[in-house]
Amino acid sequence: MDHADAAAMPSPTDAPPEVPQVDVTLDVNDTRYHLRFDSRVTLLDALRDHLGLTGAKKGCDQGACGACTVLADGRRVVACLALAAQYEGRKITTVEGLATNGELHRLQAAFARHDAFQCGYCTPGQIMSAVALIAEGRTSCDEDIREFMSGNICRCGAYPGIRAAIRDVVAEG
Repeated sequence: MDHADAAAMPSPTDAPPEVPQVDVTLDVNDTRYHLRFDSRVTLLDALRDHLGLTGAKKGCDQGACGACTVLADGRRVVACLALAAQYEGRKITTVEGLATNGELHRLQAAFARHDAFQCGYCTPGQIMSAVALIAEGRTSCDEDIREFMSGNICRCGAYPGIRAAIRDVVAEG
């Protein structure tokens, strides 16, 4: 290493660069929140760590398992890969926002009726993805449900119950 390379390297006593803080207003479950946090905070971490909404789970933290699925303007979002600041002005819905006046959302009730969960870790993400799936009209057959829910992984193998719950809600209209 020559002197030019050594001069470019940070000294062990140099402080790390300061990360910019951002002011963000998030509309989550029909409540507006004014927050200030590190600009690198993910939507998942904003929901869990800053708002205390722990329904969305941190599974793989790489966008592969779907445990952190929430809705933004009605569309599925893998919250562990989304920067929270990018969702200012968008309507975010988490599993906590599905129930109305203490009554379970019909999909939550169908999951319970069909034992569509075992350990329950993936359940909030599965439910949120299924809400969007139904709204998208992608439920014409089991193959479509399987395909369009494939971004949500269940390690317990509760897939038959999950598909039955979705079919049940679609049949209810």
